[in-house]
Amino acid sequence: AYQLSNPSGELEPPIYALEGSVAFSGSTIGWLRDRLELIDSASETESLALSVPSNENMYLVPAFSGLFAPHWRPDARGCMVGLTASHTKAHIVRAALESSAYQAREVFDAMVLDSKVQLKEMRVDGGATANKFLMQFQSDVLDTPVVRPEYAETTGLGAAFAAGLAVGVWTDLEEVGKMWKSDRVWKPEMVAAERERCWKGWNKAVKRSLNWLDDEE
Repeated sequence: AYQLSNPSGELEPPIYALEGSVAFSGSTIGWLRDRLELIDSASETESLALSVPSNENMYLVPAFSGLFAPHWRPDARGCMVGLTASHTKAHIVRAALESSAYQAREVFDAMVLDSKVQLKEMRVDGGATANKFLMQFQSDVLDTPVVRPEYAETTGLGAAFAAGLAVGVWTDLEEVGKMWKSDRVWKPEMVAAERERCWKGWNKAVKRSLNWLDDEE
């Protein structure tokens, strides 16, 4: 939440936002690099993911410290399910990227349920937006356009905007909003039947991650 003042110094109504917390998303790629040593850098993941046509029904649930929103299950633990002898490093990397998109959909589904507001587009930021495979898959899973801005580090930009508004560099949010510009838009390409098949597989995998820790553990 935040609250700004107008040019006269009077406080504007506070603005609230829904937030969904996920423990491991982009950091799952760090796990592949630093712990499993499957990759040397995050930049390798896009080409590896695209080197295979699908996950071949293999899913990675990165519940390394439990599942956060919307499950709130501290007893969950990470798992890879659906593995066969035909799966390769590329499939594991692809499944790790896909898990980020699935977790985002879980959070957005919960937000839509709570707010009764339908998602029109997803605006993304941060280093993961450089991965074009992930951005397209995110759009496919959400069945919603994904929009990347020209300036990807939105957190720092937001702090700069807030400071500028406070000292009068900009007059209001309308002026600031006009400075936001789109760099690229990904639109859904996945057919509905495939989307539902993937989503069903993810939810099946999530169930396998639950009840791993007993109460005494």
